[in-house]
Amino acid sequence: MARKGLFITLEGVDGCGKSTQADLLVQELEAGGREIVRLRDPGGTRLSEKIRLVVLDPGNDEMCDECELLLYEAARAQLVREVILPTLERGATVVCDRFYDSTYAYQACARGLSPQMVDAANELGSCGVRPDVTIVFDLSPQEALRRATVERTDRLEGEGTGFQERVREGYLQLSAREPERVRKIDAAGSVEIVRARMLAALRDFLK
Repeated sequence: MARKGLFITLEGVDGCGKSTQADLLVQELEAGGREIVRLRDPGGTRLSEKIRLVVLDPGNDEMCDECELLLYEAARAQLVREVILPTLERGATVVCDRFYDSTYAYQACARGLSPQMVDAANELGSCGVRPDVTIVFDLSPQEALRRATVERTDRLEGEGTGFQERVREGYLQLSAREPERVRKIDAAGSVEIVRARMLAALRDFLK
């Protein structure tokens, strides 16, 4: 099926500010007359939101790593088939808070699952759909975790700083491996400063 729209994903450790920046990006794109669909992964559909509640519930601490991986992929497949593909096919822009790069960073690099297995699972869960461009908001895990846990802690945020260090390393690997698609920006500083960095990194896609 023909894909006409632009697919943008935002990534980073918990608390890096990507959700705030996603809102600002949507405002910027809508002001330019684009049709925007703003999503989160996991989530974005009735089924995917139910899976999100399960996978992030701190009470589910017995969840094994493979179960966690498959739950993320199940939620993602539903999101792709139900929302992302139809949106891209009609020429609209998708802005998604996390996608399969999160799974590589969290489940392969932080959890220690086989990268080859995670890549294969990502191919299935994404239904072969790849982002056109991904912005990684790079921030020290200590600062990011402080921000993320001000009000509450979900199951992954509760893993602590060492876990988030490994997540960050996963994102650094991705940005080195796919520099044209995965664009790392400094997430330290004010919201407006980070917004300017994000828009600069996206400039060639937003012309």
